[in-house]
Amino acid sequence: MLDAKTMKIVKSTVPVLEKEGERITTRFYELLFQKYPELLNVFNHANQKKGRQQTALANAVYAAAAHIDQLEKILLAVRQIAHKHRSLGVKPEHYPLVGETLLEAIGDVLDLEEDSEIITAWAVAYQAIADAFIGVEKEMYAEAAEQTGGWEGFREFVVDQKVEESEVITSFYLKPKDGGAIASYTPGQYISVKLNIPGEAHTHIRQYSLSDAPGKDYYRLSVKREDENVPQGKISVYLHRGIKEGDVLSLSAPAGDFTLDQTSRKPVVLLSGGVGLTPLVSMVSTIVEEQPGREVTFIHAARNGNVHALRDEVAKIAEENASVRFYVCYDSPTDEDRERKRYDKEGYVTEAWLRSIVPNLDADYYFCGPEPFMRAMNHVLQEMKIPEEQIHYEFFGPSIDLRARETVRA
Repeated sequence: MLDAKTMKIVKSTVPVLEKEGERITTRFYELLFQKYPELLNVFNHANQKKGRQQTALANAVYAAAAHIDQLEKILLAVRQIAHKHRSLGVKPEHYPLVGETLLEAIGDVLDLEEDSEIITAWAVAYQAIADAFIGVEKEMYAEAAEQTGGWEGFREFVVDQKVEESEVITSFYLKPKDGGAIASYTPGQYISVKLNIPGEAHTHIRQYSLSDAPGKDYYRLSVKREDENVPQGKISVYLHRGIKEGDVLSLSAPAGDFTLDQTSRKPVVLLSGGVGLTPLVSMVSTIVEEQPGREVTFIHAARNGNVHALRDEVAKIAEENASVRFYVCYDSPTDEDRERKRYDKEGYVTEAWLRSIVPNLDADYYFCGPEPFMRAMNHVLQEMKIPEEQIHYEFFGPSIDLRARETVRA
């Protein structure tokens, strides 16, 4: 339990954290990797280079300071981050390293002595926050290892099939090398893939959503090949070009809190952009298997049919289940798309169009896709007055603030 003086001092730092948060977290990562380069085997290098990890951590530190007297308000965020920590293999012994480095970064940026009142208060507060993470993650590690087909750490899986789904997306069907059972999962969850790429000094770990319904004897990942000339492209390009059927990949057990609420009977609206369809395909596949008759409206936005993966799979689900409606929106359709009438709307997903195709707006909404798409969908749903508790979304990477919109296409 934090004392009143500590909480008061930490809360007094909120204004400066709002202003200097990203400078502090940028300095933090510089120091962390200088002092503990082995942690480069855990952290996502691409998110570091793009600045997303620094921004996400700055937001988390700010939220912790603002709610230090009511830590239960950030418990949801703690659980979301803890899922990723468990999937990456973050352990209790990592927290002291992070804590001492964060305090050093705060001191450097704010020009504070090591024994200053603010640094002392933040040391106490950090320990309380770390204890919360460690406690939650301990439960998650136990749950992952003790469930039927579960395991601890990373387990070897064989690429049983490699299927090209579009010009940029390929699916990998993965079966355990040991031939044993595999853990089930909730639609929407992801797994971590650990890769040792020839010529790379450090291990790379990436999370990919499971794109099929649970209950199979395999996991399916549908991975978009990014531009090889940008930091985030290194891993996906290696998977597409360097991994073949019969190769072995190391996976963590399924994790994640962006999951389909299977206790609800409300209609479901699934909104996906690009490769963001992967967790939503898992959701619609599960609904028709386990909740037949539950209404689903699946709306997918893509550039055109050449890059639209899993289209035939979702279309077949809609054809075979009257309760499922499937709509496609292309912003740059090809001549073939037009000739074959492979889309329902040209342009972008708009509020007016959603209102015209969703039969019951009192629904549970799930959306996932690139950042501009995410911002646009959040804005549209807010304009439609959809209650916050009925809106669910997933980030491929560190969380961002969807309210900090730039240009919304609607």
